[in-house]
Amino acid sequence: MTVSMYQASAPRFARMLRNLSAILAKAQAHVEAKKLDAAALTAYRLYPDMFPLTRQVQIACDQAKGAVARLAGLEPPKHEDAEQSFADLQARIARTLDFIGSVKAAQIDGSEAREIVLKLRSGELRLPGLDYLFSHAYPNFFFHVATAYNILRHNGVELGKKDFVGSF
Repeated sequence: MTVSMYQASAPRFARMLRNLSAILAKAQAHVEAKKLDAAALTAYRLYPDMFPLTRQVQIACDQAKGAVARLAGLEPPKHEDAEQSFADLQARIARTLDFIGSVKAAQIDGSEAREIVLKLRSGELRLPGLDYLFSHAYPNFFFHVATAYNILRHNGVELGKKDFVGSF
């Protein structure tokens, strides 16, 4: 059985973004039930030099939409990084899911060898599509989704592994 680049990318990112959305919904419910300041939670960071929850979600969305766009040979859509509330973060995820859903399999399939060029602070990085997906996009995406989960879990939101992995 062969797995296509589309199957390995867009649906995988979308699934985890839906899980992240459900995690954020649990966090919102937690804040409301405990009568907590939601802004304190969305601005929370695990360590002083780490990004807060809002930025973790923004970067996870950027990694997902960026990967799908680049593999499809498209320019990644730009989203302003202005989210502050859980509702804002949910809207960001929804926009990202809408974009991912708009990209067709035929646009991504066959992108294993397509050169992906990333402009990083450290310089330009050039990778074939398959290496980009598995060695750059996935690790970065999962790092930020996991960090968002960890921030919420650290702050008492009742989350478990199934929330992160999702149901099948």
